[in-house]
Amino acid sequence: MTRAISLRDVSKVYTANRGRIAAVEHVTLDMAPGEFVVLLGPSGCGKSTVLRLIAGLEEPTEGAVLLDGEYANDIPPGKRRLAMVFQHYALYPNMTARRNIDFPLRMEDRYLDHRTPVAETARILGIEDLLDRYPGQLSGGERQRVAMGRAIVRRPSAFLMDEPLSNLDAKLRNRLRAEIAALTRHLGVTTVYVTHDQSEAMSLGDRVVVMRDGRVQQVGTAREVYRYPENLFVAAFVGTPRINLFRARVLAPMGGRMALDFGTQRMLLPEPLSADHQLLRVQMGRDITVGLRSEAIRIASPQDARPGEALLRGAVEHVEFQGHESLVHVGIGARPAEVAGLEAARRPGQAEQGSGRPGGRLGRLLGRSGRAHRDRWDDGRPGAGPAGAISAVTTVDFDEGPEDGPVPHTGGYVQHDRYPEPRYREQAGPGEYPRQPRRGGGYGRHAAGPEHGVAGPGAADDPAARMAAGLVVRTEADSRIHVGQRVPLLVDLAQLYVFDREGARICPVPAQAPPLEH
Repeated sequence: MTRAISLRDVSKVYTANRGRIAAVEHVTLDMAPGEFVVLLGPSGCGKSTVLRLIAGLEEPTEGAVLLDGEYANDIPPGKRRLAMVFQHYALYPNMTARRNIDFPLRMEDRYLDHRTPVAETARILGIEDLLDRYPGQLSGGERQRVAMGRAIVRRPSAFLMDEPLSNLDAKLRNRLRAEIAALTRHLGVTTVYVTHDQSEAMSLGDRVVVMRDGRVQQVGTAREVYRYPENLFVAAFVGTPRINLFRARVLAPMGGRMALDFGTQRMLLPEPLSADHQLLRVQMGRDITVGLRSEAIRIASPQDARPGEALLRGAVEHVEFQGHESLVHVGIGARPAEVAGLEAARRPGQAEQGSGRPGGRLGRLLGRSGRAHRDRWDDGRPGAGPAGAISAVTTVDFDEGPEDGPVPHTGGYVQHDRYPEPRYREQAGPGEYPRQPRRGGGYGRHAAGPEHGVAGPGAADDPAARMAAGLVVRTEADSRIHVGQRVPLLVDLAQLYVFDREGARICPVPAQAPPLEH
């Protein structure tokens, strides 16, 4: 018999040397009998803690865990009739696969004959010929099947799976993912599955729960979470390749066409405006974040534009051949929007990733080399450096560049014969970075902070920064697009996402999101 699982305003707080750390904060969830629910989020977001709270391995600081509507905070883990599959297989190395599988049955009643349930479980998992082998004689996938068999043989009322596939290679992970989906459908048991891999979440779950910093960000089907993310974090975390996010402003002149201003170019919205786009007038003059998934953009001539498409222009910076398709990175001169906490949760007192020098031995080595470099070359002014040095710069000026001019280079490591020239260093005021003319007209500026996205202290040190500033567009595998080519981009505005300064989605309007196709 399967069971319903509910969490009611559950929190878990740990006491550490630096104070209280909230691993889970006010989580409320309902899981129906037989439902497959995936907890998805970056490392440290609290998803495994939620699983341990359900299993009874942790006690909630606040709130209640309900099993079939019954208050379960005081029920010991062994009496909850739940089976847990761990990331690390946790097999007994001195026992055969058979003995590992029947171990929980022997703990319940060592005098019963358990050969029949073990044989049936092994048949379901396809490991009949492995029962007499020891864990050291099994591959990673075979060990995980044995660990799952140990959970299945008890006929539990629910499965709790804590990243069971994360230690396997990609090909085996894909195969076992399909096996887990088929197995849970066959058994009809409530399953709570923890993962940081969105591919697993999207393919396995009846519903997906996206978490960040101990809080639930969104609950919905995989399609709902992908198509209608409730906030900027969900949009950035869910989807491969990652959604393109840029800073912009809404321009809505009286009597003129509405446009989104990316700084170096504007995207005019076709008229008549949709209901969603009409409401963007409220954001006139405000900073917003624009999101475009790679499938919402195509490289095509403006003459081939369809109704509801808008035009952007850019230059190809990189082409990734994927076999069945190509991913084209196109620089459009826009400021990328940074979303914190995508790779790992950030706790109070924890330094922002990328905001300082690496720690440990590497940090000390870099610190010494950095001081030696500054002692030799720094003349006391920002931007000073040796002739021929590679400088992390952004040759984009969002105030003075010609609107209709060529799309500028948008960041990364750029080789300069002499940067900056002395006459431009002298023009720089206190605390300013020098400016010098760029090719194609206008001025370049060394980004002085996170508002410039990929360049500047704490951001430009990333060699992948150049890619972060461009659009990623899906194209056919045999498309003849090369680096340096200038291309027109047609954007499907039906797939345009707009988020406010707090990261809440404002387009499509949450209350008026169109129904999903089935």
